[in-house]
Amino acid sequence: MKQLSITILAIIASIALFTACKKKNDATYVSVKQTQIGAFISSDTLCGTIKGTMISGKTYKLTCPVTINYGDTVLMQRGVTIDVQNPAAYILVQGAFISLGTKDSANWITVKSITKADNLPSAQNTSSDPAYISANLWCGIQCDTSCTMCILKWTHLEFFGGTFSTTPPMSADKAGNQAYGVYFTNPNGIFVFEDSWLYGGVDDGMRPNGKFCIMRSTFEKEGKVGGDCINPKQGGVGIAAYNLFIGTATNGTKASDKGSSLTAPVTRFDMYNNTYVNGGYRQVQTGRGGDINLEQGASGMVYNNLIVNCKFGYRIVGNPAADTINTHYGNIYQYGDADSIVDQFYPVGYITKPQTTDIPSPSALIPNFSTYVVGATYDGSSQTKKNNPNFVNYPLPCPSGAVINYVSGFDFHLASGSPAIGKGTTSFTPLSNPVPIDPVFGVTSITPPGVDIGCYQSNGTGNQH
Repeated sequence: MKQLSITILAIIASIALFTACKKKNDATYVSVKQTQIGAFISSDTLCGTIKGTMISGKTYKLTCPVTINYGDTVLMQRGVTIDVQNPAAYILVQGAFISLGTKDSANWITVKSITKADNLPSAQNTSSDPAYISANLWCGIQCDTSCTMCILKWTHLEFFGGTFSTTPPMSADKAGNQAYGVYFTNPNGIFVFEDSWLYGGVDDGMRPNGKFCIMRSTFEKEGKVGGDCINPKQGGVGIAAYNLFIGTATNGTKASDKGSSLTAPVTRFDMYNNTYVNGGYRQVQTGRGGDINLEQGASGMVYNNLIVNCKFGYRIVGNPAADTINTHYGNIYQYGDADSIVDQFYPVGYITKPQTTDIPSPSALIPNFSTYVVGATYDGSSQTKKNNPNFVNYPLPCPSGAVINYVSGFDFHLASGSPAIGKGTTSFTPLSNPVPIDPVFGVTSITPPGVDIGCYQSNGTGNQH
């Protein structure tokens, strides 16, 4: 009798749970249990040494530099905000740092006291835009050589680029330097930036000098007068795919084996199905163009990228030379509003070889293409304002003088009938799982090469922002 009573109670409890998990449309909804590592961090102030789990929905105030010691982990559950209230603050990761935002409940690491200036008149005005000049810019996430992992999913990382007032306790940086958004220095560690956002910053957005995967993310207003969004140096091996870059000072994706050593891997950076818009106009150095760059011993697979109104096209450097033997590229789609842009689709003075799969075709872009010498000047004006990729909501040609560097109010999906649809290739093999595939301790998923050029695919895959 006792056993029967227990069984009946269990059935009643199950029915109640099922009923409680019903939405109005009678679809079943079961909430996903959140990950917890160590004890909850209950204090709303972060300063000094920290470890454990930040509680879902809670806002924490970062008031001074914090350290995650070797062997310790800090995990942010979904819907957590870190409000940086001291420009000298940074997150020093000697152990592991994991942020598990979700599409419906993203995480934020930001400076709430700074108001964004996202409007057309101030789009490129670095002298007044708080993304570059605010006194409250902070010093980012600094991952020491002992850091095993830094994993950011559905996370907004904003308003970094502050100046280190003292040398942080890691060999990779020093007092007086302007901080990167993320500096990852362990060639054997893993860095993931997945379905996330990076906004503002004075210098590089991130230097992932380890194993990395940067997937389906959005980069806005990166770099004041210099700096790249993603800039792996020697030891960096990974993928950037389905990312949107807009208004970068220099390049969206760049790779170099500079600073090589015998103990770290040679830099390989595969870049596919990315979209680059309005890059390179705050960088004064010739050829550094706002989209793709391979130099000094680095290699990569570079395919299916969409480049719109960037100051220079995709650049392969000849001195110090990129690893051209192991570098392969094609299916690059470029659009330019001005002759000065299309005349640099293949940057003058560099060794980018036009590919027959590029749009526009080299023979249409370059007069007397049969006698063209790589790196030479050419007159590409016949292709100015041609091959509009047809974004859902973005003005092309762009209003005169406007170099928009933010996403708000625009939609960079490809409209039905876009000439970029179906022009990608899936016949190349990018790096296979440069980081583990795991819902917590790795990348959730690696989206393979797509048939449409750019970060948005007409079948709904790719960038989800």
